[in-house]
Amino acid sequence: MEIYNSKEAEKELSKINGWSFKKDGIEKEFEFEDFIEAFAFMTKVAILSEKENHHPEWSNVYNKVTIRLATHDDAGGLTDKDFKLAGKIESVLV
Repeated sequence: MEIYNSKEAEKELSKINGWSFKKDGIEKEFEFEDFIEAFAFMTKVAILSEKENHHPEWSNVYNKVTIRLATHDDAGGLTDKDFKLAGKIESVLV
């Protein structure tokens, strides 16, 4: 499994809106109308993540959700699994 560094990640990051490379992973903050919308989003992402067997590090404060993706098992860094899940998370927003 290929591990991406910041330079190698640039091409993949150009395909997913608003994500950035940080500390050997990718991160994005999402903002919603209110807490209910933020929590609904988190629920959708939780179900998606469970299906992918790839789980985010995340936090929620009222209407903001911050998600960080990095592959911990086996790889120990940023992999294709992270970009794939980020793309699927983006599809939840439409």
